[in-house]
Amino acid sequence: MSNRVAIVTGGAQGIGKGIANTLGEQGFRVAVADLNLATAEQTAKEITAAGGVAIAVPIDVTDTASVAAAVTAVEAELGPIEVVVNNAGWDDFMPFVATTEEFWDKILDINFKGALRVVQAVVPGMIERGFGRIVNIGSDAGRVGSSLEAVYSGSKGGIIAFTKTLAREVATKGITANTVCPGPTDTPALRKFAEGSGDEAEKVIAGMTRAVPMKRLGTPADIGPAVAFFASDAAGFVTGQTLSVSGGLTMA
Repeated sequence: MSNRVAIVTGGAQGIGKGIANTLGEQGFRVAVADLNLATAEQTAKEITAAGGVAIAVPIDVTDTASVAAAVTAVEAELGPIEVVVNNAGWDDFMPFVATTEEFWDKILDINFKGALRVVQAVVPGMIERGFGRIVNIGSDAGRVGSSLEAVYSGSKGGIIAFTKTLAREVATKGITANTVCPGPTDTPALRKFAEGSGDEAEKVIAGMTRAVPMKRLGTPADIGPAVAFFASDAAGFVTGQTLSVSGGLTMA
């Protein structure tokens, strides 16, 4: 069990909620940080009702001032942030040749630069205190590619590379940095895509499922324990690593 303070971006629903729930169950004091404050508040209430400690804070990871305000709010209420989980992300399925620069910018601003903003806001305090756990949520799409997700895959590949370099830079400061890469995961975002895109989307989801040796999609609850391990004191000698939670989709 841990009483360390953790912030989970995009923590209101989907994979982020699965992570926040697991951290709450394991005794972390959790800040559920999300653009959707109402949903974040509901998730925080559920964690609290289950015996954990959680608060909701608004955050827009594309806005440096919003990130700074969220960090200030969390530290004022819970104390210094010791664990960062960069989970906030966005995607849409389409062939690369159909994408636009506006689309590229949106994905990179949320999925890649969003993590950079959060890390830059929190790591100086971690260095000063001599302790920190950074867990960035990548994707198996960033390791092996994923049809109709070229730009998303690139952003997640960037997260993996960034995390390894960050791990080297802060290794002597008591801070670790690791990446968890979910495989195909059954989330509200995936279901929304399926409902709005007809037969083609269902074919993509079926293809994702077939590609997984366990022949099922992951769930948000599958991802939380891997994050909790990297966030724990027990993982103090583990840094710069990339762990797939994907039912065997990636085995390297």
